[in-house]
Amino acid sequence: MLAERRHKLILQALRSGGTASVTDLAEQLDASAATIRRDLLKLEADGLLTRVHGGAVFEEDQPSFDEAAAAQVSEKDAIAARAAAMIEDGQVILDSGTTVHRLALQLRGRRLTVITNNLAVYDELHGDENIDLMLLGGMVIRESRMMDGFMAEDNLRQVHADWLFMGACGLRAGGQVMDTTVAEVPARRAMIAASDKVVLLADKSKFPGTGMVKICGPEDLDALITNASEDDATCTALREAGVTVIPTAPGTAGG
Repeated sequence: MLAERRHKLILQALRSGGTASVTDLAEQLDASAATIRRDLLKLEADGLLTRVHGGAVFEEDQPSFDEAAAAQVSEKDAIAARAAAMIEDGQVILDSGTTVHRLALQLRGRRLTVITNNLAVYDELHGDENIDLMLLGGMVIRESRMMDGFMAEDNLRQVHADWLFMGACGLRAGGQVMDTTVAEVPARRAMIAASDKVVLLADKSKFPGTGMVKICGPEDLDALITNASEDDATCTALREAGVTVIPTAPGTAGG
């Protein structure tokens, strides 16, 4: 098979599945593992995929934080209000994302410890003397207004929180929570490990949304707050997995 044809088929496999191993691609394309590795090197050099250990992933473009923040504002505020009502005084981890940022606006004046890598959350809360604020270290990701990398992961190993409120790029029918960027996933998984309860904040545009990299499955979630329909297959799958699905208004997803 010509290299150009292999490259096309590799990209098709990644777009449909998000990730693919060298072994699987070699079997599918009847090529050697060495040939597939060379193909992945070429495609990565062209900016068409990202190589990871044992294979590759397809990363989608996503809007900047400011672009995303301007969309679905009323829906995000409704979700944030339900989330804020769940929180008692204590420790809270706030993930990156624009819906989580809207939640921070509703926490002003509360006696809380807020742990975050979200620079927009920091901007909202750093002047509030009622809130003890911990900003996780790491590299600044300007497009998403967050801190990330091994320093953020190391910081998270030293803390414990009652709650994690997290966003997502997409939520698949089986309840898998997805991101678009491989590099951001380890810190988000570390947030889950550091928290007693995990609540996903996702408006209906995230069903299925975007993202080809799995952050976690339904077994890692305690609740979902959403304005998606109660008949949505994803909401049904999450409820069946034991996740509490919390509506933002009558007639939406119930739990």
